[in-house]
Amino acid sequence: MQRFEGTVSLITGASRGIGFAIAERLVAEGGSVVITGRGADALDEAVAALGGAATAVAGHADDPVHRAEVFAHIAATHGRLDHLVNNTGINPVYGPVLEIDPDAARKILEVNVIGALEWTRDAVTAGLSRSIVNVASVAGAAASPGIAFYGISKAALINLTMQLADELAPGLRVNAVAPAVVKTRFARALYEGREDQASAAYPLRRLGEPADIAGPVAFLLSDDAAWVTGQTLLIDGGASVRPIG
Repeated sequence: MQRFEGTVSLITGASRGIGFAIAERLVAEGGSVVITGRGADALDEAVAALGGAATAVAGHADDPVHRAEVFAHIAATHGRLDHLVNNTGINPVYGPVLEIDPDAARKILEVNVIGALEWTRDAVTAGLSRSIVNVASVAGAAASPGIAFYGISKAALINLTMQLADELAPGLRVNAVAPAVVKTRFARALYEGREDQASAAYPLRRLGEPADIAGPVAFLLSDDAAWVTGQTLLIDGGASVRPIG
């Protein structure tokens, strides 16, 4: 399939992990991608792996100067923007929600929620023409012990997805994906050293791989999902079908 031939997609936080897998899938289907991330070296490696269809701009996702640089680069390089994937997310703390430092809570919301809103606002201003996918988490759909405030931020991102879907229709579609544990460096603390135990919670008996998320994201971005907006797709290896307890 070449569903993204002639299109340009911006993917934030895409030097590795889920973001990189999404970029790889879109390029494989004929698209051009612009990827962002904090580390210039990691982005250079990602661009080299993706080939000539990819370019990158390094910077912090919550920095408005960085966002301006990204959209200036897109305008100069491509002159168009079709799709946006808000993939950047942070979780710098673990523990009960009542114990979180307020500054850490503010930072999580700033990057995971306000950041997605600002990237979307700037993309719309820059002429975004087709669709948006926000990368949320199953932690936003239920209590999430140990990563409680991260879950709160992803719940907000899921609701933001619905609000944007309503406000940006009919010109743009906005959806989200909510993965369970995916084998990335970001999620390593949730499974490292006990992968078999962690996998037992899933009917499919394995943790997710980045490619497991890239396929559904590509679907939601594409015209195959032309009548889908405001939705959040759980990608959890079947965990949500099991009763609690």
